[in-house]
Amino acid sequence: MRSDLEIARDIQLRPIGEIASAYGIPDDALEPYGRYMAKVDHRLGTKAEGPARGKYVMVTAITPTPAGEGKTVHTVGLSLALNKIGKKAACAIRQPSMGPVFGIKGGAAGGGFSQVVPMEDFNLHLTGDFHAAAAANNLLSAAIDASILLDNPLEIDPFTVTWRRVVDCNDRVLRQIVTGLGGKANGVPMETGFDITSASEVMAILGMSDDLADVRRRLGRIVIGQNRKGEPVTADDLECAGAMAAILRRAIDPTIMQTTEGTLAFVHTGPFANIAHGNSSIVADRVAAHHVDYLVTEAGFGADMGAEKFFDIKCRASGMRPDAVLLVATIRALKMHSGQFAMVGGKLPPELSDENVEAVRLGCSNLEAQVKNVRKFGVPVVVAINRFPTDTAAEIALVQERALAAGARAAEISEVHGKGGAGGEAIARAIVAAAESGEADFSPLYPDDMLLADKVKRLAHELYGAETVEIAPAAAKTFATLEAQGYGHLPVCVAKTQYSLSHDASLKGAPRGFAFPVREARLAAGAGFVVVYAGTVMTMPGLGRTPAYKQVDIDENGEVIGLF
Repeated sequence: MRSDLEIARDIQLRPIGEIASAYGIPDDALEPYGRYMAKVDHRLGTKAEGPARGKYVMVTAITPTPAGEGKTVHTVGLSLALNKIGKKAACAIRQPSMGPVFGIKGGAAGGGFSQVVPMEDFNLHLTGDFHAAAAANNLLSAAIDASILLDNPLEIDPFTVTWRRVVDCNDRVLRQIVTGLGGKANGVPMETGFDITSASEVMAILGMSDDLADVRRRLGRIVIGQNRKGEPVTADDLECAGAMAAILRRAIDPTIMQTTEGTLAFVHTGPFANIAHGNSSIVADRVAAHHVDYLVTEAGFGADMGAEKFFDIKCRASGMRPDAVLLVATIRALKMHSGQFAMVGGKLPPELSDENVEAVRLGCSNLEAQVKNVRKFGVPVVVAINRFPTDTAAEIALVQERALAAGARAAEISEVHGKGGAGGEAIARAIVAAAESGEADFSPLYPDDMLLADKVKRLAHELYGAETVEIAPAAAKTFATLEAQGYGHLPVCVAKTQYSLSHDASLKGAPRGFAFPVREARLAAGAGFVVVYAGTVMTMPGLGRTPAYKQVDIDENGEVIGLF
């Protein structure tokens, strides 16, 4: 079997301006990066008269295994299939972090014959947005440290500073560090740490903003800590937000690329719906939706993670209303959710390839829970069964039966990985039927004026299956402070494991009756939400014993090899 990189290299690429023109995007709105990528003016979405014409489809998944279940493959593949059946479609996906690219998962351009290409550019740097976000983030960190050292005119209380530095790689030793060692000239010693770039509030601001002016406003609202009177200190107070906006002036423009079948792909902002809001940007979706019949946008991990944040955070801010959802499932993941199998050495057990209808039956509890989770937001859902060669007819039939019984509008076999758009025509037709049925009646899960703790409790009870919620005293104190300061209306962005509906990765299927522990909360005032940390989730991943970077190299011609 050929690798994803080998398949991608065989694609005859077209100039990006030619593809953009076919979608009605003018040449003067593009800033080319070579022949096959370009930045597109983010103002196209706001300049267009009237509402966006495109139907709005979001792709999510059941609770995944560490190998991933093909969500990006289907975000790309569904856009290909929609074009195959006569709809002008594009996809909007998130730029990959080099953390997983060089860690466990590898690249995130899709796979097989449903990819974004050139995939090596997509997975490595792209047009520099991640570096811009990190530079702006870390400039603010330096400004905080300098202000505290040099007379502390804002009277910042060092013990309240929550702003952390970021870097786009997995580096566990940076999780908790002490800065300012080596004498007074090096600053005031402070305990702090690094997050991965995708978890930066700056990245979230890029994803949540309407335009560059909104980026500037949101950057100014960033709260880095408190002064000695207990009042919030902002990036505007530090007179740093303007310079941060200058760094990000190009990063607000989405990147456009092409798929393996020449469909337009919008790529913008970062992944990780377990520790961030994990969705492509509002501006990318708006620009795309004004130029297509169908926009297929991606949300991270399972429906309890990225899809919930799409509904409760992104759609609340953008005002865009989804018409349908595609929920991706695999037989292997459902078998894992039976609780009968365990990962060994970071790899899926080979027994998952054997027919095991009973394991599928038990694991379908997760599929049923995720279908119901989507339906709670009033949006019709279609299940795509990402077919592997080892899946049997009996296993597939059982998944289809259980999906329909749980409330899915359709459950179709998908082979977009191996066949591209031709392998997804059934799911495309099902999505069109769902989106054009008028069934969608979208609403968020909770109102703005609900208390922060009650918002968390509603998510834990309604989506995760928790019986109780245990809020640590530190988190409860933060909730009370934020509400007193006028931030109680913000939505919550729950950071938890992506490998279970609960906070505990070992709890498979659809666990019930557990206590959901909330240990900490942080304000992201610029992004427009409150981040809530549950269980032992970490904002800086680490590398394993056999990381993906060991396979990556360049050949004698300087071409990248080993990406997958």
